[in-house]
Amino acid sequence: MTADPRRPSAPGGWAATGAALARAEEKIAALPPPEARSPAQRTRAAGARDEARALRTAFLATHVDAVYDRLTDGRTTPLRLADLVHAAAVAYPGLVPTAGQLAAERDRLQADKEGHEIDQGIFLRAVLASPVAGPHLLDTMLRPTPRALELLPGFTETGLVDTRSVRLERRDGAAYLTMHRDDCLNAEDEQQVDDMETAVDLALLDPGVRVAVLRGGEMTHPRYRGRRVFSAGINLKSLHAGGISLVGFLLRRELGYIHKIVRGVRGAGGAPWHARTVEKPWIAAVDTFAIGGGMQLLLVCDHVLAASDAYVSLPAAREGIVPGAGNFRLGRHTGPRISRQVILQDRRLPATDPDARLVLDEVVEPARMDDAITAAVDRLGGPAVVPNRHMLNLAEEPADEFRRYMAEFALQQALRIHGADVVGKAGRFTRRSA
Repeated sequence: MTADPRRPSAPGGWAATGAALARAEEKIAALPPPEARSPAQRTRAAGARDEARALRTAFLATHVDAVYDRLTDGRTTPLRLADLVHAAAVAYPGLVPTAGQLAAERDRLQADKEGHEIDQGIFLRAVLASPVAGPHLLDTMLRPTPRALELLPGFTETGLVDTRSVRLERRDGAAYLTMHRDDCLNAEDEQQVDDMETAVDLALLDPGVRVAVLRGGEMTHPRYRGRRVFSAGINLKSLHAGGISLVGFLLRRELGYIHKIVRGVRGAGGAPWHARTVEKPWIAAVDTFAIGGGMQLLLVCDHVLAASDAYVSLPAAREGIVPGAGNFRLGRHTGPRISRQVILQDRRLPATDPDARLVLDEVVEPARMDDAITAAVDRLGGPAVVPNRHMLNLAEEPADEFRRYMAEFALQQALRIHGADVVGKAGRFTRRSA
């Protein structure tokens, strides 16, 4: 990073911390790659990593606000997650992994990675936990993506955008977001997260849209050919292959498009003087199933429809990961006992189960889904819906509580995706699906 006299200087203590981190990295670099290490070498690598991570944690506990201010020019330059960790890698060598380290990791199976994303988790936990830096980062993540801004004029004119994962269509004042990864039952990967955030931005920014609808499209997967499916959750094949990243998928998903469904989108000149964001009501229509991340989406929608033969589940403990903000939101709907049954014990809720009605607003026969969606769109199109959902979200999901949850999630999820149990389960799933 080029020196700039206007930028704050590095906080005191960084020179010594940076030097100690460099020594720890040298110990690891002297070893063979992870997949070729002996048990003794793995032990030495783990010791060096733990030493370095303790140093990072201690430094950020004191200096995170100074670091964040330096990276964002005193919080005047908004940096999204990927840009923020890149800037930190340049300004503070060793604090987070470099672009080169991350590029090398992307070419490895999840089982063969060094675990550099855990260091990103340490950094982002500190940033999000800060009452100064954290709100600024959350606000930055509510801004529309450059891709959405580029597509917006065409969408407002034609009412149609088709991406690899999502088809967005405006009809009679409603935006219909149809997830159509038909080959993998709408299992999410980084491409789908990018497409979903683009579509959510467009639906929120288009002045011709009053209400938005999320639904899965028809599948070509042999088991569900010709049937609509809402979502199978995280793409475990992609996880096994090393394609699910902390910043580009796990955190961008939560702080990007899902957060925008709750809070709205910032900037682009679309918000009125009396509101910081453009918000709209969201309807989810569940065909067949909403598993994992699919069920998480239901928890942020204003009205949830389900076909009577559908089910929902959040198999986090079985998969070995933390289900996004599902732990934060599910108990609000179901109470603590049922949320523990669903998350910790993999309890599946058929749509006709009375407990499922704590998550679902309406259960209809499959043949009536289209009519039920139309009726829900009509009900949620009134002018008082948006201010009332805004106030409900303020009461039910205070921004500071969400921020504190996501701070801990950033590290816990980074640790989980590199856990031996998760790597083993993803590998077994991939072999079964081959």
